[in-house]
Amino acid sequence: MDRLFHNLDHAWLSNLTVDIRRYVIFAVAVWLVLWVLLRPLIAGRKIREESPPGRQMLSEFAFSIRSIAVFSTIGIGITVLDRAGLYPFARAAQSWGPAWFAVSLIAMIVGQDAYIYWTHRIMHHPRLFRRFHRRHHRSHNPSPFTAYSFDLGEAVVMVAFVVAWPLIVPTPWPVISLFMLHQIFRNTLLHAGYELMPARADGRPMFDWLTTTVHHDLHHAQAGWNYAPWFTWWDRWMGTEHPDYHDRYAAAVRRPLMVAQEGEPAPSAG
Repeated sequence: MDRLFHNLDHAWLSNLTVDIRRYVIFAVAVWLVLWVLLRPLIAGRKIREESPPGRQMLSEFAFSIRSIAVFSTIGIGITVLDRAGLYPFARAAQSWGPAWFAVSLIAMIVGQDAYIYWTHRIMHHPRLFRRFHRRHHRSHNPSPFTAYSFDLGEAVVMVAFVVAWPLIVPTPWPVISLFMLHQIFRNTLLHAGYELMPARADGRPMFDWLTTTVHHDLHHAQAGWNYAPWFTWWDRWMGTEHPDYHDRYAAAVRRPLMVAQEGEPAPSAG
């Protein structure tokens, strides 16, 4: 028994280190590239003129690390359940080949989109908001570090999907790792503060079925809209997409990329 607990402690620490390193590298890289290195070149794509204060970003970073720790801890629970034979579908799917690997990854991402849309709406109920979701909305002006700045309750709700999905849908374990990378990638960019989605000639997003940074930024600005994480479907089906979304997006992408700072001459075209 002591050996079992020792092995679990070692596995938890190893998983925690990997998960935190993965999140920190990506979040810091997005902040460094967009907010520091490319800032003069893409100033026109910044959604809001003002930037959040450093204290807010440090707080967001700390709470995001805490959320990642919650995810890692519950991930060890998934490992224990798997060793106990409680994930037979996941084990069976390991041998179903690359086609099912791709299908199961897409299915998991689409399934999580629906899960987050509805749990997100529920957490905005006045009786639940303060306990589950208030921390995230303290970031009224989000940054790349806002992505996982959650209350503990919200962190548990978010990771519960990863616990439940392989119990219901045959999903190879490596799919879970790619799924988590997708989640970190999309969630960080949704809070990045810069609109990077290319536009069509009519000013709409090139892939209008994907959420954009403007789409989610509007949720932080006016919380009664835009609950969906990855796709725009649920907000449109349920009438919760912000009515000014496309206008706000068009305004963000039609500005010149390089915008002169106050007191500086505008960049020359030639």
